[in-house]
Amino acid sequence: MKKTLVVFAHPYLEHSNSNVELINFYVRHQHFTLRDLYEEYPNFHIAAFRERKRLKIYDRFIFQFPIIWFGVPPLLKLWIDEVFDRDWLKEGAENPLEGKEVYILVTTGGKERSFSKNGTYKYSVDEVISGLIICLNVFKAEIKNIKIVYEANKLSKKEIILHKREFEELLNQ
Repeated sequence: MKKTLVVFAHPYLEHSNSNVELINFYVRHQHFTLRDLYEEYPNFHIAAFRERKRLKIYDRFIFQFPIIWFGVPPLLKLWIDEVFDRDWLKEGAENPLEGKEVYILVTTGGKERSFSKNGTYKYSVDEVISGLIICLNVFKAEIKNIKIVYEANKLSKKEIILHKREFEELLNQ
C-alpha cells in the first residue's frame, strides 16, 4: 500500500460531522498519516523546513478541507505558501511532489447546482480551489481525483458513510 500523507485543514472541525467521519478512515489505516494543520499550527507558525523534509517520504498525498469563503482554508493557503518551494522547479532539484499521486477531497455546505455558471455562485468548486490545483500542476504532481461532497452539513450518517466508501474505492484503484 502507498504511504500517504493526508493534509487536513478545517478550522471548525467540531462542527463538521462529515469531516470527522471521513478522517476516521485514515486513523484506522497504518499507511495513512493524518496531519491536522489547525491542530498542529494553531498560531499559524508553519515549520516549513520540517514540512518540506516530511513530504519527501510519502508516495501519495490527500488534501482534505472545506470550502471557506470560496477558497481553501486560510491555514492551508499559508501552508502551501510556506512549504511549496520554487527551488523544487530548478533543473536537477529534488521535487517531492513530482509524479506523486494527489487526491483532493472538498466538503461544502453549498448545493451542487449553486457551483455552476448559472448557479448562485457562478463558479465551479474546481474554479474556487484553482490556486491549489495550479500549484500542484506547476510542481508536476499527478492529480488523480477531486471529490466534492456537497451539502456536507446536511448529510445523514448513512450518506456520509457512502461518500467515505466512494473515496476509499478511489484510493484503492
